[in-house]
Amino acid sequence: PLTLLIVIVLLYMNTKSVTKTGIVLLAMPFSLVGAIWYLYFAGFNLSVAVWVGIIALLGVDAETGVVMLLYLDLAYEKFKKNGMMQNVAHLREAVFEGAVKRIRPKMMTVMTTLLGLLPIVIGLGTGSDVMKRIAAPMVGGIITSMIMELTVYPAIFYSLKKRELQKENVHLNK
Repeated sequence: PLTLLIVIVLLYMNTKSVTKTGIVLLAMPFSLVGAIWYLYFAGFNLSVAVWVGIIALLGVDAETGVVMLLYLDLAYEKFKKNGMMQNVAHLREAVFEGAVKRIRPKMMTVMTTLLGLLPIVIGLGTGSDVMKRIAAPMVGGIITSMIMELTVYPAIFYSLKKRELQKENVHLNK
């Protein structure tokens, strides 16, 4: 719990927004789904080593989530600054542009993490039984994190910004 609290505080200090911190935290359970499935299929029980892997996964997930939000924010602000944020279609374009720019960096993060963990996952030497339990949640979680970060983050961002845009248009029409 203390580690989760530290992650939340660091996220808030980084984003300076309760909403953005909430978006990142909302997507974290999706990466845990992959971690738990991988643990189930690998036949691993919860242990201290597994919890260390889960904490590491949440840290990586939070970091990549913040970067995704940065890309989405940059695209949104670019459209807004250029006067191209007139309606929901423009918002959809901005979110799409921000998310598309994040595909390659996210894939690179996923692939390097998986390739880095591969020797641990297939290792047979001394201590490999503990190391596999640390790596297991990260392997499963990083795969679902990739899928969710590229689909859920933009959808949540779009929904929140759509509400903002609709409120702004109501105020402009008065």
